Amino acid sequence: MPFGYASPEQIMRDKADYARKGIARGRSVVVLQYVDGILFVAPNPSRALHKISEIYDRIGFAAVGRYNEFEELRLGGIRYADINGYTYDRSDVTGRGLANLYASNLGRIFTESIKSLEVEVVVAEVGESKDGDAIYRLTFDGSVFDEHGFAAMGGQAEAVAGRLKERYRESMSLADALEVALTALTEPGGERPPVAQLEVAVLDRNREHRKFLRLTGARLERLLAQTSAPSTPPAPAAPAPSGDTPPPTAPDGDVDDGSSPL
Repeated sequence: MPFGYASPEQIMRDKADYARKGIARGRSVVVLQYVDGILFVAPNPSRALHKISEIYDRIGFAAVGRYNEFEELRLGGIRYADINGYTYDRSDVTGRGLANLYASNLGRIFTESIKSLEVEVVVAEVGESKDGDAIYRLTFDGSVFDEHGFAAMGGQAEAVAGRLKERYRESMSLADALEVALTALTEPGGERPPVAQLEVAVLDRNREHRKFLRLTGARLERLLAQTSAPSTPPAPAAPAPSGDTPPPTAPDGDVDDGSSPL
């Protein structure tokens, strides 16, 4: 046996472990459906380097891992979309086609290169209705997962996905979907990232032509204010006691003498 020999299986395991560790160091990204499209949310302290971007009219892109590596994938996807949209028709550019392109490139690099890419990617496409929405999650080795409803990647992805699964429901409003995403991204007992460190965007099916829209500044703050508003109206006041009816009791068991604020 030659000195320093390693089996192909061991080499693949080492490359996979290396990629997983690099991806886990990144901050988690959440992608989920809401009633009017698809929402992207990512904690991101950088204002110059985006983790969420537009690829084409109806297609969005989100990634975690090494920025220079997933930026190359993003630019390659834009070139693919532009060439196919110009050569054939804009409707021929689909999220599935882009996901297949990324899967081929990621799988080839993982197999042939010494180092695999430390990236995980989501390609999302918004349809004319929610049944036409698609979310594809791609891992460093080219595996493709057709996600339904939501996807989480990077950081503590399993824990984030678990919290998403507990709270996600179909046909949520945008404010409710943002609340679910932020709750999933926040560890129990932890603090949510400040507005200045949030990257939020949507694919809104109701927009004309280009569906991608970044939510920033006052628009994002108004949306966050809706998430913190009370979701249930106060209970109606109890009728005043009359006759021999005993007065109502307060929650702690003491008799309510009517002096408590309404």
